[in-house]
Amino acid sequence: MLEMTGEKQESLFNSFDQPIPPVRYDIQQIPIQQNGEELLYFYDSLSYCTSDFTLPADSQSILSLLDGNRSIDDLIGLSHGEVSKNDLLNYVRYLDEHGILHSENFKQLSKNIETDYEQSGYHISNTAGISFPNTPTQLIQYLNKAFNRFEQTEPTHARALFAPHIDPRVGLSAFVKAFSAIRELTPKKVFILATSHYSGMYGDLYEDYPFIVSEKTFQLPNGSIESNKDFRRMLSPKKWDKIGVSFRDRAHRVEHSIELHLLFLNHIWKHDFEIIPILISGMDELLYSDESHKQAQMETFAAFLEETYGNDPEAFFLISGDLSHFGKKFGDSEPAKELLSNVQPNDQLVLNAGASGNPKHLIYAMRETYDKYRICGFPPLVTFLTAFSGINGEVLSYDLWDEQERESAVTFGSILFQ
Repeated sequence: MLEMTGEKQESLFNSFDQPIPPVRYDIQQIPIQQNGEELLYFYDSLSYCTSDFTLPADSQSILSLLDGNRSIDDLIGLSHGEVSKNDLLNYVRYLDEHGILHSENFKQLSKNIETDYEQSGYHISNTAGISFPNTPTQLIQYLNKAFNRFEQTEPTHARALFAPHIDPRVGLSAFVKAFSAIRELTPKKVFILATSHYSGMYGDLYEDYPFIVSEKTFQLPNGSIESNKDFRRMLSPKKWDKIGVSFRDRAHRVEHSIELHLLFLNHIWKHDFEIIPILISGMDELLYSDESHKQAQMETFAAFLEETYGNDPEAFFLISGDLSHFGKKFGDSEPAKELLSNVQPNDQLVLNAGASGNPKHLIYAMRETYDKYRICGFPPLVTFLTAFSGINGEVLSYDLWDEQERESAVTFGSILFQ
């Protein structure tokens, strides 16, 4: 067990008769095997708990009792004398120390993490060292090998690119196919309209703000990229609420959908450029009504983009999104292989609608299944098309990651806009 500082010890749960804080509902407990041992791996999508935290699989029996109602005294009565009160309290404090319990310590810990990120001028990559090498030399070799190995697209004078943010370990060829098409461009400003996977986990912070802008410098092993500060100046604070823009950028902290695109821009471009990184949250309302509040916000935001940057020769637009997420991992009762025959035609319908340049075509395509297969690239793509309706697109690629061991899959593709 790790040694705790005096300050840390004071903040942890410390009572025999008060209810023990419950295990956090937002942490996944995933059974794994490691060196022949059965373990529980705790996956925290917001990265509050200790990284790679595991417990023996039989810990599940005691974890199931930590429901926020029972005290140490209550649990001792169930233990038949097998453990002491102090041992049990130390175990609970160990869980609390590592961010597993929804305790006062956790609330302060999570608040500090978010505050530190928002006050920082930097976004440090979440994916470096996991999805790709985290040292500059190894990363350059890794990307050079990829661009030599996989099929490239003839470079062209494109206006925008819709590309995946799938893990490069399973979609590297798709990144090469997409980003090779823009390798000869030299824009000075790059708008990245990207899927927000985590904004919904921040309560009402983003409930009325679907467009989340960061002004941080994004740090990756192959270089840092500064954010353009003119965007905030062009958009007066009086318009923020009307358009649905937030500069509270904590949703960017654990997000990968922007930094994976920057990884490849850093590799293919040698000129200086700045980014305007914008996460876009769910747009499900568009599938059920043509006159929703989200529709009005999106149209107002898109009009601002078109009016302010539509004729800017130095601006380029990247749209970051994947396609369908299906199978048991994503909540379907059937395995992915049984859904694929329905998913693929729907994906092609959505890709072709996106390439048409008509946002209404894309919305109608999504209404075919009302996003039954969880197409995460819809919000950024429909926002872009609303701003630049009529732009010509060409589908470059379509791929599948088949996660057979979890009976799940993710599809992804790319569209080049001339």
